Amino acid sequence: MDTFALVVTIGVALFFTYTNGFHDSANAIATSVSTRALTPRAALAMAAVMNLAGAFLGSGVAKTVSEGLIQTPEGDKGMGILFAALVGAIVWNLVTWYYGLPSSSSHALFGGMVGAALAGGIDVIWSGVIEKIVIPMFVSPFVGLILGYLVMVAIMWMFRNSNPHKAKRGFRIAQTVSAAGMALGHGLQDAQKTMGIVVMALVIADVEDSGDPIPVWVKIVCALMLSLGTYAGGWRIMRTLGRRIIELDPPQGFAAETTAASVMYTASFMFHAPISTTHVITSGIMGVGATRRVKAVRWGVAKNIIMGWFITMPAAAVVAAVSYWIVRLAFG
Repeated sequence: MDTFALVVTIGVALFFTYTNGFHDSANAIATSVSTRALTPRAALAMAAVMNLAGAFLGSGVAKTVSEGLIQTPEGDKGMGILFAALVGAIVWNLVTWYYGLPSSSSHALFGGMVGAALAGGIDVIWSGVIEKIVIPMFVSPFVGLILGYLVMVAIMWMFRNSNPHKAKRGFRIAQTVSAAGMALGHGLQDAQKTMGIVVMALVIADVEDSGDPIPVWVKIVCALMLSLGTYAGGWRIMRTLGRRIIELDPPQGFAAETTAASVMYTASFMFHAPISTTHVITSGIMGVGATRRVKAVRWGVAKNIIMGWFITMPAAAVVAAVSYWIVRLAFG
């Protein structure tokens, strides 16, 4: 196996992780920044540290990505498929970041993997794609919406007789914990997705065997790149999540973050399902906002976000397929 191809593919995977970090940094901190519970730089630093910690909490999501979505390709062709899949995901990340659309980096990666595999004639494990990707893609936002609504209703009932100003000050403090939990879940989910790609590249290159534990150095470099990207920040998307959907106050921000973190931990530890952190925090914000009144949520913005969710996988798949054909033409 060409060592250069392996190094390039791993380098592109790490760059994808970096774009994932700045693309999805808003997921963890937009609500706490918009409610002024944390300053932007403090929130980004906290999220970067918690992303790093979350990357070491498990390996189930990484195994799903490396073994459960497409058949492991072989040789130079296999490395070209991985390279094209990553290019498709990166291009879509950059496009949606530029327009401030909180689409899913995860689904961009999965769409890229499927598109590149189909273009390269590699079998897609459709049962895994449907069970681990498509079903959670629809279920997790619905759960986030309902759970966010219920958590906010519970908070409103529990603090119904409290002084509003004192309660808001208390929830600003509580948001530092909920935002940290959200960032930890982001690291648990998204760092592992790139770990799965790097492990697949190592298996293709005969450096690792299928089923081997994830090397420690892979965990470290993937976690570091995600954290660096997170610290770089994603201000455009942060503005969409933090203010354009609905103006949040500290109790609402706490409820949305707690909801999203709970869904991510459940998906990671119980189902090993690589869900979208973007989907769960966005739907959590919508559910929380709906307790104020349904019209308080800017559903026009929400509609555009949801449209982005649905087109992410096919769009990234098309870009990945074109990238694979270009690679084949250029390098044979």
